[in-house]
Amino acid sequence: MNFSNLHRKDFVQQLSTTPFDLLVIGGGITGCGIALDAALRGMKVALIEKNDFASGTSSRSTKLIHGGLRYLKQLEIKLVHDVGSERAVVHRNARHIVIPEKMLLPIVEDGSLGKNSSSVGLLVYDLLAGVKKDERRKMLDRHATVKAEPLLAFDKLVGGGLYFEYRTDDSRLTIEIAKSAHENGAVLLNYAESKSFVYDDSKNIVGVKVFDKISNAEFEICAKTIVNACGPWVDLLRKEDNSLKGKRLQLTKGVHIVFPYEKLPLKQAAYFDVGDGRMIFAIPRNRITYVGTTDTVYNQNLDKPQCNKEDAQYLLNATNKMFPSVGLKAEDIVSSWAGLRPLIYEEGKSASELSRKDEIMISPSGLISIAGGKLTGYRLMAEKIVDLVSKKLKRDFGKCKTKKFRLSGGEFKNEEEFQKSLAQFIEAGKAENISADKIREWFYRYGTSVSKLIVNAKNGKSLEAAELLYCLEHEMIFNISDFMIRRTGKIFFDRTNSEKQIEELSNSLSKTFALDESSATKNFASVAEEFKAAVTFS
Repeated sequence: MNFSNLHRKDFVQQLSTTPFDLLVIGGGITGCGIALDAALRGMKVALIEKNDFASGTSSRSTKLIHGGLRYLKQLEIKLVHDVGSERAVVHRNARHIVIPEKMLLPIVEDGSLGKNSSSVGLLVYDLLAGVKKDERRKMLDRHATVKAEPLLAFDKLVGGGLYFEYRTDDSRLTIEIAKSAHENGAVLLNYAESKSFVYDDSKNIVGVKVFDKISNAEFEICAKTIVNACGPWVDLLRKEDNSLKGKRLQLTKGVHIVFPYEKLPLKQAAYFDVGDGRMIFAIPRNRITYVGTTDTVYNQNLDKPQCNKEDAQYLLNATNKMFPSVGLKAEDIVSSWAGLRPLIYEEGKSASELSRKDEIMISPSGLISIAGGKLTGYRLMAEKIVDLVSKKLKRDFGKCKTKKFRLSGGEFKNEEEFQKSLAQFIEAGKAENISADKIREWFYRYGTSVSKLIVNAKNGKSLEAAELLYCLEHEMIFNISDFMIRRTGKIFFDRTNSEKQIEELSNSLSKTFALDESSATKNFASVAEEFKAAVTFS
């Protein structure tokens, strides 16, 4: 059965009639990673997500698989080692959406990073992460640094360092993990909200009452173990379980703003010193360049964090200071996104000082909650949780198998096979008058699944309709926001063209799901609101 909301009734039937070993609440990268790990070990696994997969923090990061260079300053050595080492693992297992990217670290006068300390820091970073010799850091003098990136403020420049990070699409990585979990027997459902817990006579948690936001019906899932992987919403579920004691979350907001590439035409991705102790990324990507991120305490609406005027101006000021010739203005921003970091509260520490380490909390009822952590470390967090679940179930499900498991779309043995596959798809695309550029775009989004998109185009679909149909049949979309934001990122990376397509594509989805006029209008209004919010700064 395809991973599609066209089979939603079947998924609900499975969820409501199967006794599961594990139910995961939360469809971000942590929850989907747990579902995949558990499914590969042979557990009966269910996962529910109240909105779309990756609709929270997991679609709102800096979109890098990186080791957290700045955490060396906080002496979080193990964190840097763990997530730094994981970069190569995630790259190997999702080669189509995790791309090596050279990063420039400019060193400026009166900055928080000196030339010697930067050199040592980058070397330690590479050693902790086990970076290959040919990808280790290279220190540059002042002239070599400005040659790498001519837009830098030359008068303040001391030198620079080049090192490797990995660019990704966070929501695509999440959906490939979810698809892989489905392919290995897990039952995952989006738009399914946990409403209340079910307990036995001993007050142990044994299930969840769920509200299906699409059919407006309720059903119940029974499971021996329940994991709360809800990111910023973790404490809300702990409160529902009457177990919000001890450690709690401190949410911080991170904002990114997007410019047309011609407004910020960087030759080189950069990670630069703002001057207030923070570091900011500026990353060119196709036809845009995005800048971020901020780090401020957040205590407002969890469902709709937004970039405000202060956030945008902070990033504008920092970018103009580092690249003074570009003269960026607020009206140059074509899109933005804001996400929440579910960190663990620590008395007396600022938002930027809070640890990015993950924490596991177990309530008296048996509810297991996990929070904190980084995108890069999702697989390690999942391993810890599934090991814990195995112990709780008192069954030997074996060791973690995800380290060498190729994710959906990334089934390549090596780099040679990856490049050969791309070349073959380009040739196949030519036969259907699909440009090499479009095939590359699809390939770095869907990997081996590009074959299905080419078949759709061959059957007379436009390229946009061919892509939409693939996501409808294989990636569990329900409305156009799922497609435009979390499956393709078009709202961020191709806003001008995608805005022209939303009405036609939204109508197509509404017909497919046989929505009444009111529901269809609501779905279209929802994506129109998302497009407006991305360029509205209160």
